[in-house]
Amino acid sequence: MESRDILLSVEDLIISFNLRQGTLTAVNRVSFDLAKGERLGLVGESGAGKSVTGFGILNLVSKPGHISSGSIRFEGRDLARLSEEEMRHIRGNRISMIFQDPMMTLNPVLTIGTQMVETLLAHKKISRRDATEIALDRIKKVSISSPEKRLNQYPHEFSGGMRQRIVIAIALLTSPALIVADEPTTALDVTIQADILELLLSLCESERMGLILITHDLAVVSQVTERIAVMYAGTIVETGKTEQIIENPQHPYTRGLLAALPQNIPPGGRLKQIPGVMPSPSRVPRGCPFNTRCSLCEEVCRNLQPPLEPKEAGCLAACHLLN
Repeated sequence: MESRDILLSVEDLIISFNLRQGTLTAVNRVSFDLAKGERLGLVGESGAGKSVTGFGILNLVSKPGHISSGSIRFEGRDLARLSEEEMRHIRGNRISMIFQDPMMTLNPVLTIGTQMVETLLAHKKISRRDATEIALDRIKKVSISSPEKRLNQYPHEFSGGMRQRIVIAIALLTSPALIVADEPTTALDVTIQADILELLLSLCESERMGLILITHDLAVVSQVTERIAVMYAGTIVETGKTEQIIENPQHPYTRGLLAALPQNIPPGGRLKQIPGVMPSPSRVPRGCPFNTRCSLCEEVCRNLQPPLEPKEAGCLAACHLLN
């Protein structure tokens, strides 16, 4: 991929939390690139470091957390080195974030119109009338009927799926170059989930926005993303094109995630699961972080952390036992 196409480049990102019992590393040397208009899925179980990585991109890691080292280059600027004032011009403007629970994002005592217009006025030097017109246009883009009526309603007057559409509309207000979506469909039923994913896909294609979709569900990212980065215990253990990873996963952890999907269970078979649990950042084992749960584990896996390197399937994976 040519460098001029790169929108976001994360390199050797380390995010730590300084606690009384010591320093915990939640994200450990994570690196990836995202091209303009590209869609990347960050996948893994709870505690893998996906959301912390997403918050780190927007420089929103709360104390005692902080970016220890590494770079987050976005449109030629290293976000990890910018001041809070400089980041305010980027958050919600060039980079927008969609959170898991829309009711935690929307203000319950303000109308949708007020929230959308005030967001625009905070980032753009435009009139209130023009801001209202843009808000109406974005509501139409997320396929919500009667937009004029909706602007005067409050969040509690919308269903869960409609609220999530409103959150997406707000994220689109400033025509951002990148959207970070943190589990945007987890609280929705399957039918609404499919609608939201289809909406995100069509918007990314029509607006040429980059998308980082954070989720625990490989089935979800397979519908929307072009590339996948699988995270485990704060590191990326496999990354590559979505089709390659779904059809021919290399890392034992990725294989375990796919085997646990209900649609991959044969008729009459039982639901498979990966034994054990994700280690906490304070107890990541020496060597490969997955070695305590891996059925293929050998001595080298317990002593040496494998590098993320090219494998036969055309992806990158961190495993000593792969050719």
